[in-house]
Amino acid sequence: MTHEGNDNGNNTDPGGIRVSVLGLGAMGGALATALVKAGHETTVWNRSPEKAEGLVALGARAAATAGDAVRSGDLVVVCLFDHASVHEVLDPLAGDLAGRTLVNVTTTSPEQSRELAAWAERAGITYLDGGIMAVPQMIGGPGSSVLYSGSADAFRRYGPLLDLWGTSAYFGEDAGLASLYDLALLAGMYVMFAGFMQGAAMVAPAGITASDFASRAAPWLTAMTGAFQGYAAVIDGGDYTVEGQQSLEFSDLGDILAAASAQGVGTGPIAMVQDLIRRQIEAGHGTEGFARIYESIRRPAQGAPSN
Repeated sequence: MTHEGNDNGNNTDPGGIRVSVLGLGAMGGALATALVKAGHETTVWNRSPEKAEGLVALGARAAATAGDAVRSGDLVVVCLFDHASVHEVLDPLAGDLAGRTLVNVTTTSPEQSRELAAWAERAGITYLDGGIMAVPQMIGGPGSSVLYSGSADAFRRYGPLLDLWGTSAYFGEDAGLASLYDLALLAGMYVMFAGFMQGAAMVAPAGITASDFASRAAPWLTAMTGAFQGYAAVIDGGDYTVEGQQSLEFSDLGDILAAASAQGVGTGPIAMVQDLIRRQIEAGHGTEGFARIYESIRRPAQGAPSN
């Protein structure tokens, strides 16, 4: 797997490229705004044409149809609702897209991204898939990153332009890898958010606001992310008996579950983790490290494998 950031060896001038953006929701609008402000000749299209008005005021050109937009750009950026909507808009335009580069940043599954790449190849379209790790307000600012996979040539050629949106990372020719990484990172984010909300719900009956709880939870959880690399080393090494790990038996979350129940709140997020722990303990791994719950996730159909 190859990773490349902003210093990606490109010598293409990021200005002066004709770009078309299809889809002007909050994210598509943010992407198009960054392109216009960077001096690109930018054509935009959306099913609801009024969404283009602000961009036109900045200097973009509004296309009357998706076909007009595609024919106006050398690089076509698609940010639509889902996989089906991408095909709905682009299938009739395959002939117009031939010979152009298509960057799809619509959220799709890895298999859907691969299917779109195969569709593009049959039509003579250069395809690059993207996963945006940012909210619209972050585009072009600190912390914004976009993950790419698919055509290496497209990533090299348009790298400076892509970097306008955030730090770019390239994961190889397999068009599904950016999506896989994107969704895996989001999985971690949503479970973390659910954990915060579990805690906020637990303290609420005591008169503690979610804002007060957040002021303590944020630095605590930030500090705990430092443990990721240690857990990763154990998982990659496959030895959950290494000294210094907190055991699964010691990690039992019964007290947290009891406290939540006593507060009269739900236990869903923490009960999920307790179930992962319980499965490994019942398989005879109670003295091994907490990281072993990875095996409950990695091989759910096989139960809890033994080393």
